Amino acid sequence: MTYMLCRQKVADFEKWKQVFDSHAAAQSESGLQVQHVWRNIDNSHEVFMLFQVTDLTKAKAFVTSPDVPRAQEESGALEYPDSYFLT
Repeated sequence: MTYMLCRQKVADFEKWKQVFDSHAAAQSESGLQVQHVWRNIDNSHEVFMLFQVTDLTKAKAFVTSPDVPRAQEESGALEYPDSYFLT
């Protein structure tokens, strides 16, 4: 099984989560299924996301899409997410 783990810093978790959730259909169409979303206990502005990857090619294209920076800006993300594909 393949997974994608992401780490991101956000200004406001509630605002970020609302935007993140609104992209569920796009994530699914891109071969990504959300498994978990966590906040760092010691830094509530740091978020970790674990996705199951059902289509690696689509998932890689999604995370490098020109739409990502727009979504990041809309969500209040403080930086571009670190993404790791894992098996």
